[in-house]
Amino acid sequence: MGEEGAGVTDRSWASAQLIRAAQAGDHESIIAVLDGAHSHVRRFAMHLCASPQDAEDAAQEALIILYQKIGTLRATGALASWMFRIVRNECLRRTRLLFERHDAEADPVTSAEDEALRRLEAELVAQAIQELPDVQRRVLIMRDVLGHPGRRVAAALGLSNAAMKSHLHRARNKVRLSLGDVTGPA
Repeated sequence: MGEEGAGVTDRSWASAQLIRAAQAGDHESIIAVLDGAHSHVRRFAMHLCASPQDAEDAAQEALIILYQKIGTLRATGALASWMFRIVRNECLRRTRLLFERHDAEADPVTSAEDEALRRLEAELVAQAIQELPDVQRRVLIMRDVLGHPGRRVAAALGLSNAAMKSHLHRARNKVRLSLGDVTGPA
């Protein structure tokens, strides 16, 4: 199909008729739904995940889950929200894993209580980061979590170095304020 047909296909991948056929197990319909959903799911993941690799992995995970469970979807109109919820949860899970790995490497856990507190803290930080605007979230994760140099972060996101620093400063402040609201004054 040529470029001129792409717009029509773009909308028809989520048609109720196609989704019903996929739910009934029609292999061609399942492939059409998966193929049509991929670009939308990937684009959504790119806005939520820490890195392009995490976004691609989250999109693939969502498509695998769709393939495995499309027959259990109750309402055909719920497909998009269901897919995006899977992507959001997968991106959040991957961000939590980054923090847990970082914490585990930082120092060994001395007790179950310490481990529970670290997990709670990591979850609160991940949630605070998830609530940031798209650019701020990406800058913060690339710079502070993944440890990329500022110039590389700016270049990867198409920002000037000054704009990257400004977004990073705002993101850090918002996370700090968000965590201060949750944990109370120190």
